Amino acid sequence: MSTLIGQTASWGWILAAIAVVVGLVVVFVVFQFIGLWIQAYMSGARVSIFELIGMRLRKVHSATIVLCKIQLVKAGIHDITTNDLEAHFLAGGRVPQVCRAIIQANRAQIDLDYRNACAIDLAGRDILDAVNTSVNPKVIDCPDKESPVERLDSVARDGIRLLAKARVTVRTNIRQLVGGATEATIIARVGQAIVSAIGSAESYKVVLESPEAIARKALQSGLDAGTAFEILSVDIADISVAGVDKEANVGAKLQAEQAEADKRRFQAEAEKRAAMARALEAEMSARVQENRAKVVEAEAQVPLAMAEAFRKGNLGIMDYYKMKNIVADTAMRESIGGEPGGKGPGPA
Repeated sequence: MSTLIGQTASWGWILAAIAVVVGLVVVFVVFQFIGLWIQAYMSGARVSIFELIGMRLRKVHSATIVLCKIQLVKAGIHDITTNDLEAHFLAGGRVPQVCRAIIQANRAQIDLDYRNACAIDLAGRDILDAVNTSVNPKVIDCPDKESPVERLDSVARDGIRLLAKARVTVRTNIRQLVGGATEATIIARVGQAIVSAIGSAESYKVVLESPEAIARKALQSGLDAGTAFEILSVDIADISVAGVDKEANVGAKLQAEQAEADKRRFQAEAEKRAAMARALEAEMSARVQENRAKVVEAEAQVPLAMAEAFRKGNLGIMDYYKMKNIVADTAMRESIGGEPGGKGPGPA
């Protein structure tokens, strides 16, 4: 009996020791999370101890999740659960940045769903900067400050080379942020549109007189299609004639250069016409020689024809003498009149 009592007492001590150890473990665990739990409870975030323990087991930074949950609840956003925050954290997302973006979008009345925000963040885009740009549009320089060229180089229809610099005001288009083109595409499209608009201008004077027309034409080209931004305005910040930045009288220099260019052009055209005239003269001389050769060839056929006529009896001896008399009389008249081919002195 005493042995049984001793064994019972031993088991009791063992169970008591186990209970103490379990209690100490529970106290230790609770002590670790009691601060976060109280903070969440007092903020109305409703994060249980078991959820905090599960975060530790899943290697999720519980303080980050609880703080983000408190921020969302205090901002009046209750449809995002701690499970959603944990899922984005485990996926490698930036939970604090996404939560701040959701809160700012909610305050600015921008339609931004939590799933879309997570997708944008996981795609590598800065969702917080995108929301800030939607609220406060930013200005992009064209060309970019990191570009090797400082201005856009273009030529008007009158041949004058112009240098221009533009500034583009944009805001983020949240709906097209995933898969939309970046700022580099906006800069390239705006630069192309400005160069094209200047190239279609009749004169550089028109561009210098109304640069806003160039900007307006570029803005109406739908440059933000397929991009993550919405273009609000395109402004020409600076425009000048190339090579005359330090000239006091730009117009006089351009007119002098234009006159010199016109002179060279007219000289080239005159040389071209002279060369064409010389070529035409040589061609006419060749045609004269060709026609003379044909005449000589035709005259050579006359004796042959006369001989053939004698053989056939179509030409008599008297007819031949009459023909010779006519030829001699013609030669005498040409000699007296000074005709080419005659032997007379001709008129004085």
